[in-house]
Amino acid sequence: MLLASVNLNKRLGASGARANFTTWLREHGVKIVLAQEPFKPADRTPPALGGFACAGGDGHLAIWVSEDLAPPVVSSPAPWVQRVELEWLAILQVHLDAYASASRAAQLAGLAAMATAEKGRPLLVCGDFNLAPRPADGLFGEATSTFTTEAERQALQQLTRAASLVDTTADEPPVFTFERIFNGKPSRFRCDLALLSDHLTATTTVTVDASVRNSPAAFTDHSALLIDLPLTLQAAEPDDVLFTLSELTGDGPAAAPAKRDYQPHKTAMSRQGPSPASRAVTEHLTGPLSVRSVLDHGCGRGADVAHYRSAGLDAEGFDPHDDFGWPRPERTGFDLVTSMFVLNVLPDPWQRIQALKDAASFARPGGHVVVVTRSPEEIAKAAADGGWSVHHDGFWSSQAKGTFQRGITPGEITALARQAGLQPAVGTPALPLPGVCHAVLTKPME
Repeated sequence: MLLASVNLNKRLGASGARANFTTWLREHGVKIVLAQEPFKPADRTPPALGGFACAGGDGHLAIWVSEDLAPPVVSSPAPWVQRVELEWLAILQVHLDAYASASRAAQLAGLAAMATAEKGRPLLVCGDFNLAPRPADGLFGEATSTFTTEAERQALQQLTRAASLVDTTADEPPVFTFERIFNGKPSRFRCDLALLSDHLTATTTVTVDASVRNSPAAFTDHSALLIDLPLTLQAAEPDDVLFTLSELTGDGPAAAPAKRDYQPHKTAMSRQGPSPASRAVTEHLTGPLSVRSVLDHGCGRGADVAHYRSAGLDAEGFDPHDDFGWPRPERTGFDLVTSMFVLNVLPDPWQRIQALKDAASFARPGGHVVVVTRSPEEIAKAAADGGWSVHHDGFWSSQAKGTFQRGITPGEITALARQAGLQPAVGTPALPLPGVCHAVLTKPME
């Protein structure tokens, strides 16, 4: 799903700029528009964009969504920031103070607080920051500009650290997004930014497009950011249809459930014996880690729980699907919590982080969490062989059943785990699990 973030310099009120903008959106296939300074605040009413509906905002910050998509939830925590919920992703669109350094530093501190309040939810913070993140990102003539203060840069670094965000356009040399002549000298800044949760960088592409400000069809004085996100958005509800024929008859082509009725429990295997992953745990991990108690988090029908018990461990299982018969344990403080092939069936990063948080809640401080997932190579082959359709950052393995699959690398497991308060375990043996991915994590001491 392609999203555009751009400062429009209050030009949408002009029909020529609006026509050029609309053409650019159509040619690039943009579905979501995040606009800073889209029109003069005195105009009040957001101008119409062909093929898009305004989902909220004003002359400071506004969002337009393709008419074929359901509108997102939009709010305005402050005049300079707009919060947007796109499925599992939270977006903070910003336009920081263009004139006062102290005000920008305070706004960045406010953003850090907002990002922390998201509690690990995948996050995109984008817009016009009106600052140079690094000295090289702001030049006046050939010298470093003094417009951005060190206090602002420290506040920006605090924001990125607090929410594990990556500055996705921090190239060397810098790609400037705003240029003008000031007092006879060129003033160049990389001030339009896209800060993204670190675990999303492998599946998200961010491109700087300067044609919107320097081509014959220019419509603003800032470069645009084109952000290609691993998101599948809900379609808009038809406003002239009360129900569909398939809803009346129960027939019709297999399709993804209209309300995203995910059913990950339908991926659970009926095993006659323990999984290779659970055998690897007892053969290579429980001894070196002095494990006595184990919880299999997302245990399915419980074959691995039986294996852990047969190995002399105090083992319990939990699975949120009631029919499997493994209710939530009343106890916590397990030496080891295992999560076997759970993350790869959850349809978005936020659900994966929440699952890891829940798994971690059962481990004792200093205890361990082992996560095993299907590999990207295995899922890519299965998707090609089975004709699976793309959904978010993975695939519907069965649209009719509502089952999802995604291959997850050890690096991604670790990045997600950090959002859940877990850290990579140091000095623990790797498990001999060819063809799948895994990570051994630890819960910090309190």
